[in-house]
Amino acid sequence: MTLIGSPSPLASQDLIQPLSGLHPDLAVLTAEDLAGRHPGEHPGNFGAQIMAQPSSTEAAAALVTWCAAHDVTIVPQGGLTGLVGGSISRSGEVILSTARLNRILSIEPEEMTATVEAGVTLEALQQAAARHGLTTGIDLGSRGTATVGGMVSTNAGGILAFRNGVMRHQVLGLEAVLPSGDVLCDLTRVVKVSAGPDLKQLFIGGEGAFGFVTRVVLKLEPQRPYRATALVGVADARTALALVRHFRSRPAVTLEAAEMMWPRYIRDHAALKGLDLSWLETEAAALLVEVSGESMEAATAVLEEGLEQLWEPLDLKGGIVAQSLDQARKFWDIREDSGFYYAEIPLAASFDISVPPLFLDAYVAGLESRLKAIDPTYAAYVYGHIADGNLHLTLIKKGPLPDAELQAVEEAVYTGIHEAGGSFSAEHGVGLEKRHGYESFVSPEKQALGRALKQALDPKGLFNPGKVPF
Repeated sequence: MTLIGSPSPLASQDLIQPLSGLHPDLAVLTAEDLAGRHPGEHPGNFGAQIMAQPSSTEAAAALVTWCAAHDVTIVPQGGLTGLVGGSISRSGEVILSTARLNRILSIEPEEMTATVEAGVTLEALQQAAARHGLTTGIDLGSRGTATVGGMVSTNAGGILAFRNGVMRHQVLGLEAVLPSGDVLCDLTRVVKVSAGPDLKQLFIGGEGAFGFVTRVVLKLEPQRPYRATALVGVADARTALALVRHFRSRPAVTLEAAEMMWPRYIRDHAALKGLDLSWLETEAAALLVEVSGESMEAATAVLEEGLEQLWEPLDLKGGIVAQSLDQARKFWDIREDSGFYYAEIPLAASFDISVPPLFLDAYVAGLESRLKAIDPTYAAYVYGHIADGNLHLTLIKKGPLPDAELQAVEEAVYTGIHEAGGSFSAEHGVGLEKRHGYESFVSPEKQALGRALKQALDPKGLFNPGKVPF
């Protein structure tokens, strides 16, 4: 497949001088500046060896305008937490970073909205909103480094998607610099807008292919700080979904999380962390469930009463309710420190898929069989957001796999997902690593429309080339 865009003939050092004088709000970092910085989730993120950091929309627009005039390709970057290679850059390209676009511009408690620059981290916004008794309607394990702009670009999902939807449902308005250098300003602060097509949606999930997001307006929701947390043993996903439904229907509490860890994942990780699982039956999976209420006592009472009521009907395989905040955090650490296995299986093949929740049991059973058919030693760590059908899967084998073997594993992972009404990529995006999935499982008509939109907005193919295969 021919990719739109290619590395500029200009070397990184040739770009330093012209970019440095473009705008007073533009900082330019060289290879020496980047040498001491962590590249995030992929070692190739700093491959361009030059990074532009605007502190204003005007500076970002000046940079993009210059690059468009000189055919220099641009790789937008946020918190560098992306897991599919969407921020990888190459020599001759310019990294356009949101690092200095890091201001919370306003929080409106009465209307429950926040206007922020794209480089604000999710955790920083959560902390600022908490001072008003509010919080974001989205939450991620990488909240400390994930930025709002990056979350917009990948249409991030996370823990609360089953209740509030994904990033697409949280964004009221945004501002972005287009590949031409023009600025689209659509900082709407209301939900109801029926004034033609919702063009901001192009940038939500676009992975930086259509422009550079600079400011975002987000919905907020009331903060519910009183939480009760439990780990519960379940035989299968259907049982977990019945438990989820019960707590979603209780008027006195709000379900805040339902995270399922299949047996191999929970047992291996708990052993590494020293978490006692003697209460959990041997072949059971574990469901991390958290509810909030008007007080800690009220939330705990509803959680305990619900588990007692469901124990026999659902044939629960054990359970433990956290007796302290510290114990609850240990439960969460088992789920959120999900990269524990990379020390033993570096560069393991990982996947992020979604299927309708009622299809989960059949999918996981089929996956095990399909992997064994490739290699009898194959197995996978399986965990994820049970209530919305989003699973994270990691092959328990050191990578990288040879191309033919990786393709066979991808086929095993992706089989049946499209037919069931799911997605080969649930919340991590496409980037470089999931191109095969995009090309194989996205309809030709949708791919053609994506290419047409890319051609219309970025005819030179200068924005994040080679990632989402437009």
